[in-house]
Amino acid sequence: MKNSWVLLYSAILLEVGGTLAIKYSEGFTRLAPSACVVGLYCASFYAMSLAVKKIELGVAYAVWSGVGIVATSALGALLFHEGINPRKLISIAIIMIGVVSLNLTSGE
Repeated sequence: MKNSWVLLYSAILLEVGGTLAIKYSEGFTRLAPSACVVGLYCASFYAMSLAVKKIELGVAYAVWSGVGIVATSALGALLFHEGINPRKLISIAIIMIGVVSLNLTSGE
């Protein structure tokens, strides 16, 4: 089961990398970042497909999307100087609470 969680978090990292590559691809007009998008998303979906063999699909998808949203928002602010305001911070905190709650209850 621990390996499944490693696979899930690997899928998240790959998905976040693919999402960042979308920004760098400039509308898929730059070849290298565009190729990274395809490769990273394919690898992410493969890792996710392996993770859901042991982790409930609903839990895995909620964690994948929740952590991905939080990480992408943070990296967008750091790398691209995208705005962070109190409403965004509260929303991100709510997502994180939900992810933690799902992780704590997934073994039931």
